[in-house]
Amino acid sequence: EVQLVESGGGLVQAGGSLRLSCAASGFTFDDYAIGWFRQAPGNEREGVSCFSSSDRSTYYAHSVKGRFIISSDNAKNTVYLQMNSLKPEDTAVYYCAASQLKHGRTTCPPALRNYDYWGQGTQVTVSS
Repeated sequence: EVQLVESGGGLVQAGGSLRLSCAASGFTFDDYAIGWFRQAPGNEREGVSCFSSSDRSTYYAHSVKGRFIISSDNAKNTVYLQMNSLKPEDTAVYYCAASQLKHGRTTCPPALRNYDYWGQGTQVTVSS
C-alpha cells in the first residue's frame, strides 16, 4: 500500500523557517518523483516544488524559488522541503504527492495532474 505522510507544519512568524518531511512507503522510491503542493482557503491546489530520485532534478515554483529547498534522504525514503524567509502568503495546507516516472522520463513533472498518490497534508501558518 502506497503511503505518504507529511509532518513538520506549524505556526511561524514571517521571516521564519520550517522544514516539512514526506515519508514514503509502499513503492520503489527511485521509480517516482515526489512533489510538494499547497492549497490555501478558497484557492486551487498549486505546485510548489518537486524532486526526482532518478536524476535528482528539482523544480521550484516562481513564488518560492530562492526561499525553499527540496532534498531527499533515499535511505529513509523521505523528501524534505526546507522553507525559509516565510511570508504570510505561504500559509496553506501543504501536501506531498508521488508520480511514477514512466516512458523513460527521469525529471519530476511539476503539474498536479501527473501525481497519483497523495498525503493527508500538513498546515503551515505564517503570521505577519
